[in-house]
Amino acid sequence: MTVETFQPPRYSEEIVPFLAGDGRALHLVHLRGHEEPVKGPVVLVHGAGVRGNIFRAPVRQTVVDALIDDGYDVWLENWRASMDVEPGEWTLDQAAVLDHPAAIQTVVKETGHDTVKAVIHCQGSTSFTMAAVAGLLPEVDVIVSNAVSLHPVVPASARLKLKYAVPLVSQLTPYLDPQWAYGGPTRTARALTRVVEATHHECDNLVCRWTSFTYGTGFPVLWRHENLNARTHDWLKHEFGPVPFSFFRQMYASVRAGHLVPVEHFSALPEDLGEREPQTDARFVFLAGEENRCFLAESQRRSFEHMERFHPGRHALHMLPGYGHLDVFMGKRAAQDVFPTLLAELDRPV
Repeated sequence: MTVETFQPPRYSEEIVPFLAGDGRALHLVHLRGHEEPVKGPVVLVHGAGVRGNIFRAPVRQTVVDALIDDGYDVWLENWRASMDVEPGEWTLDQAAVLDHPAAIQTVVKETGHDTVKAVIHCQGSTSFTMAAVAGLLPEVDVIVSNAVSLHPVVPASARLKLKYAVPLVSQLTPYLDPQWAYGGPTRTARALTRVVEATHHECDNLVCRWTSFTYGTGFPVLWRHENLNARTHDWLKHEFGPVPFSFFRQMYASVRAGHLVPVEHFSALPEDLGEREPQTDARFVFLAGEENRCFLAESQRRSFEHMERFHPGRHALHMLPGYGHLDVFMGKRAAQDVFPTLLAELDRPV
């Protein structure tokens, strides 16, 4: 890991609250450059147990900077899995039906634009994709998905962990929280921290090691250490929060089925949404870090092939050599290695 210089943000920030379909208080973070955007709005959707801030790591150029410099109007969605909203148990179904449609409708109302583009990551990607293919996001015309979407594939060791460890540990605590690295509130939390200390020795950042324990099997799971600068590796200590076992149970059911499985029985989400023809005209762009230890790159390949079966030639798949899971966005060289591809796909005519 290296130290690098970085520039202060070149944009203003505004919190825009909205209510999910069940009345839960959520919000968007609107980031406006100093010049009026010449392109439409783009919504960035974070993964589980983090927040929209995950797209603003301390690197020389963040994906937010790149989008604003390219003329986009940038919005960060903090859905119910965010550290910045009231915590609770949640499922991908709830996010798909209750959160993402309300967020997109808020952006449409606030901007006056009829269409919106989206950059979605991990469980923000799975739940947003569920909403899109179920026909709940007709305003979204381009979706750039990172890491996983309709077809989650995990390493064999992670699958065993989902099968055996999740039922066991979920009897002791309803959630996991990497912030327990600083002292857990319960005996179980403190015991799990000792497990992390005993089994993960890949770095001296205990939150980093906790994320690997939480999100899969690997040393580390969510990034390659060589892709992070020292400041980002330290910064991420404060960017991971609670993740409920209600999510992990749904993910195991989906991994077993080979595609996302709805569990809430919402009428808006068909049971076979991972197999049927997508009810969306959006063009999908799938990004996959070839070194991803959280969800294998095969996840995105299968989703790309699924979408292409119904609309040949419409979608795109980009395999990213040398990248893992979140370093696709917060890697020290992501601005050179990843963002040009992302921007080119967003800029491509629909």
